[in-house]
Amino acid sequence: AIFKLQEGICNGFRKFLLEQKFTEIHTPKIVSAGAEGGANIFHLNYFNKEVYLAQSPQFYKQMMVGVYERVFEIAPVFRAEKHDTSRHLNEYISVDYEMAYIESFEDIMQMETMMLKCALALLKEKYSYELKLLNVALPNLTSIPAIKFMEAKELISKEYSREIKDYGDFEPEEEKLLSAIIKKKTGSEFIFVTHYPSKKRPFYAMDDSHNPQVTLSFDLLFRGLEITTGGQRIHDYNMQIQKMKQREMNIEEFESYLMMHKYGMPPHGGLGLGLERFTSKLLNQDNVRLATLFPRDINRVTP
Repeated sequence: AIFKLQEGICNGFRKFLLEQKFTEIHTPKIVSAGAEGGANIFHLNYFNKEVYLAQSPQFYKQMMVGVYERVFEIAPVFRAEKHDTSRHLNEYISVDYEMAYIESFEDIMQMETMMLKCALALLKEKYSYELKLLNVALPNLTSIPAIKFMEAKELISKEYSREIKDYGDFEPEEEKLLSAIIKKKTGSEFIFVTHYPSKKRPFYAMDDSHNPQVTLSFDLLFRGLEITTGGQRIHDYNMQIQKMKQREMNIEEFESYLMMHKYGMPPHGGLGLGLERFTSKLLNQDNVRLATLFPRDINRVTP
């Protein structure tokens, strides 16, 4: 029943995105450069060349926005994170979409809100047996409130008399506390957190022109867990080169990715949603592995 509902979630997402004129694409999982950077990347010996397993389809979906304007993919991604927690997997299914000609990153958030509503409606209509069997209470989703990252940090600190220790990201406990505050104040089980610090976001995230220390990006929290990361991307070639130089990145390694910026890209952005995390929270499970058919974590590669 769990995985029939997961099928229904994917069906709902796919139905909505196709109706919104998104094109479904399939991108390679063996790549020459990491999209997210950092150490959480699997190295692979590929005919005596060093390559990597894809952390996300980021570069490819951005490229294809220049062709189709709206694209999506539901496929595995790989993270070499040495975490052994109830929320981490080393291989998971990412629901990715990217869209062009956006006015702001809020367009991406609005699209996700509608996508989630469509999936929940489809579950209610076609998966009533599984919902009843697992005693699932579907969230009542009309709109999703939003709060800026630093405002959220200060709100949690004030409400719970907690000292702010990490100014770059949320601690897992803070995600739970913020969700509890928002549910109490608004009734919503979802909350968008926006304007994350630039230093904690990837090199392709667009900085806010009013405050370059933060990005035009967001996370979506659902029942105390981050399920989505997204935002507006840099589409200007010179701006992208400048940000990469600031981070002391090797620009030559990203030549094929930067080609699209060089030839011209529309304003665009997108997101990635963790399917297992969303399923797990929808079913009120306490471990993401329970929503994973054959989990891959730091201890397990069988069956």
